[in-house]
Amino acid sequence: MKVNKHNNVNTTEQKKKRKRPPHILVILFCMMIITAVVTYFVPAGEYERTTNEDGREIVVNGTYEQTTGNPTGFLDFFNSLYDGMSQASGILFLLFITGGVFGILGKTGAVESGLHHVIKKMHGKEVILIPVLFAIFSLAGASFGLGSEAMVYIIILLPLLLRAGFDSIIAVAVPMVGVAIGYAGGFLNPYNVGVAHGIAELPLFSGMGVRIICWIVLLIVSGTYITLYARKIQKNPEKSLVYDEDQHKNLDDNKEVIVTRLTGKHILILICLAATFVSLPFGIINYGWYFKEITGVFLLMGVIVGIISRMNVNEMAASFTDGCKNLMEGALAVSFAYTIVVILQDSNIIDTIVYGLTNLAGQFPSSFAAFGMFLGQFLLNLPVNSGSGQAALSMPIMTPIADLVGVSRQTAVLAFQFGDGFTNAFYPTNGGLMAGIAIAGISWLKWARFMFPLVILLFITCAIMVTIVHLFVWPA
Repeated sequence: MKVNKHNNVNTTEQKKKRKRPPHILVILFCMMIITAVVTYFVPAGEYERTTNEDGREIVVNGTYEQTTGNPTGFLDFFNSLYDGMSQASGILFLLFITGGVFGILGKTGAVESGLHHVIKKMHGKEVILIPVLFAIFSLAGASFGLGSEAMVYIIILLPLLLRAGFDSIIAVAVPMVGVAIGYAGGFLNPYNVGVAHGIAELPLFSGMGVRIICWIVLLIVSGTYITLYARKIQKNPEKSLVYDEDQHKNLDDNKEVIVTRLTGKHILILICLAATFVSLPFGIINYGWYFKEITGVFLLMGVIVGIISRMNVNEMAASFTDGCKNLMEGALAVSFAYTIVVILQDSNIIDTIVYGLTNLAGQFPSSFAAFGMFLGQFLLNLPVNSGSGQAALSMPIMTPIADLVGVSRQTAVLAFQFGDGFTNAFYPTNGGLMAGIAIAGISWLKWARFMFPLVILLFITCAIMVTIVHLFVWPA
């Protein structure tokens, strides 16, 4: 019997297409639709707002009232994407500029040569990289508040960790889960703990010792989970959740690997790259740098790298444009994620969600009241994933509730940062996360499969810690 090989090939390709998970933009668009439908069923409502001594707008507890509903109309739904892109403009510009700069950097071959050198030196000990890098990113999140901007490090980590025998999931997990754990256990983070302490009228960054212990516990739990996964993938790459996707990345990368010997020019370029990354935390801590300044530093680096490599202006422009194209998907993912929040804001139901969750937190018996607050913040971080935004929205309400149910204000702040923290590496409404997994070419569904056991583990850990702190460390 004659077998038609052409038909067999087509059948195999069709099966692969059917198995392929939904594109990240498809998932986010479906979430936009679901959110728009929800606006027809959740009543609109508002709190009164005032400006505190720090010039930050906060809600006034006890002022919630239902208002006239404003569900998302058909045209409003499509118009909201423009507003989402406007709100995400800082991240979008950072993505495009860094993408373009790394396009110039990639053209020089310096990173390829450096990676080859590092992997050669660490042969057989590559797994040590995972907990070390993870701890560094987590410390950056816990101290000076490195957040969404950590996604730019994925561009460097991805080829490094793939060549070391790991997968794309690890390349995203190291920076993004690292900074999320830093936020959850933050002890000097100005964006969540600092703002929450100010609203709760507590001394700035007080209770640091307890928070450092909590951060270390979360660091050990999450670092162990990620390192064990990395070791499993290194031993058997086929167990990776993104094995097929990474095979294509490796093939594509190998076509570009031409230079493997470090030259003096490469070393100068790598020094420039290292100086750029070192300057970021310095600028953030001392001068309050944010997306605008970080973008400017990367652009300056791109010009210097182009000059060192002796590119002409046309070559630099072409490489820059190619690099921007590579991050287009990540930029769109950020825009779609922000659009979900815009739909909630425009329909005036975010305050209703806050009202419902704070009421839920107040229903728990006194022994578990701190857990109730943590649960409320854990759920609230889905629609409001900004640390400072969530603090400004929820802490003015949670603080008097804490006083009424017998929870220390320090514990209320701890419950807030636990709820605000690690879910930033899981919820698809976090624009920085969605950009990161898009840069790595990962479906959010596969990312969620990797993260879900860790989220459950961290939820249980935080619930236990916040209850212990409430009962034995900071009793009201």
